Amino acid sequence: VQLVESGGGLVQPGGSLRLSCVASGFTFSSYAMSWLRQAPGKERELVAGITSTGGVTNYADSMKGRFTISRDNAKNTVYLQMDSLKPEDTAVYYCNARRAIPLRNYWGQGTQVTVSS
Repeated sequence: VQLVESGGGLVQPGGSLRLSCVASGFTFSSYAMSWLRQAPGKERELVAGITSTGGVTNYADSMKGRFTISRDNAKNTVYLQMDSLKPEDTAVYYCNARRAIPLRNYWGQGTQVTVSS
């Protein structure tokens, strides 16, 4: 099982980034997917989630209207489009795959996003 994130980097405030997470080793279309982030000295927090079919999405309040999660089950990939980035969005962003029956929970290695002028 692998989840490989990419697309992180350094961006100026107000800029945009698109993160990708490519999955392998499991049936991607059967899993709900999420993006979480962890800033230095802080707990990991949910950024956005999407159901297995992509029909339902949810976002943390501070990301609503700025971030968009999507998925392409044909490409085993989940995306996070991040717009209007702020310095407080600086964190390591992690991809997560989960299903309830049977219980499974997989993590990627993370990708660094730094928002700074």
